[in-house]
Amino acid sequence: MKLNELKVVLASGSPRRLEILEGDGIEPLVLRPGCSEDIHLDLSPAQTVMALALRKGLDAEKLLAEGKAPFEVPDGPFVIISSDTIVHKDGKIYGKPESSEEAAAMLKSLRSACHQVYSGVFLNIKGTGVRLLFCDKTDVYVGDFTDEWLNAYVHSGEPFDKAGGYAIQGAFGCNIDHIEGAYDNVVGLPLEKIKRMLEGVTAAPQGSGR
Repeated sequence: MKLNELKVVLASGSPRRLEILEGDGIEPLVLRPGCSEDIHLDLSPAQTVMALALRKGLDAEKLLAEGKAPFEVPDGPFVIISSDTIVHKDGKIYGKPESSEEAAAMLKSLRSACHQVYSGVFLNIKGTGVRLLFCDKTDVYVGDFTDEWLNAYVHSGEPFDKAGGYAIQGAFGCNIDHIEGAYDNVVGLPLEKIKRMLEGVTAAPQGSGR
């Protein structure tokens, strides 16, 4: 299967994930899940993002089945894509900061060091019976920056809806020295890996996909 040959439902309210798909010529139907994003601290980073991606995807499937989507359910095979991204460093998971103080503390801990970005993805290919759950990881090396720069960045408001308090494609990108792994994974959706996973799917259709 090829992603650009399938209708896509994006189970996410993230503008960054939408932009990644649209940048590849894909116009998904957007469905924002309503499930909790609480995490279990005894899970590994990879297990955490996969569990959250699965939770979002199953919630989206339920909303579709109950007719609660803001669009008509596609006919035939289509794929529901759900994802979650976290930043991880030295055994600690960084979610979205809830205050200026928390954002500053997160970013100071990332300064002049390497951290990992994990994205979990759940692909639910309706009409085929195929479900794929996987994770991608990228190592991100951050350079040095001054406290003055950090304070200005935090007060810009950019950190507050982003795991780890930054977006690699935003103003913070000037502080990234280099990465080892996929860039789109750091943005929030490992698109190239999604394509590779789908290319390995040859399942026969199973009905209308509803």
